[in-house]
Amino acid sequence: MSELRSSFLTRAMEWLRAGYPTGVPRQDYVALLGVLRRKLTEDEVRKIALSLAEQQHAAEGDEPITPADIEAMISSSVLQQASAEDIVRVSAHLAAGGWPLADPPTE
Repeated sequence: MSELRSSFLTRAMEWLRAGYPTGVPRQDYVALLGVLRRKLTEDEVRKIALSLAEQQHAAEGDEPITPADIEAMISSSVLQQASAEDIVRVSAHLAAGGWPLADPPTE
């Protein structure tokens, strides 16, 4: 992975933390991973998702996402089933965190 791409992934994690300061709620993971998949490679999505799962602070009453849950979501077609409302909600969180509107750098 190029240094530029690696730097983008580091910044992407910072944007996600800023957009979701209390952690990503379980109901947003499908849409979030679907949005990330549009801009990032499968491997990059997996790295970010697993990092988020490891740092997850479950919201009150929300069961934390585990790395096994992430792998199951990524491996299934469920990422393609996010509703338009889910995509808008997640996109707003990402934009609030500083996620760029332009495409990320390529290798």
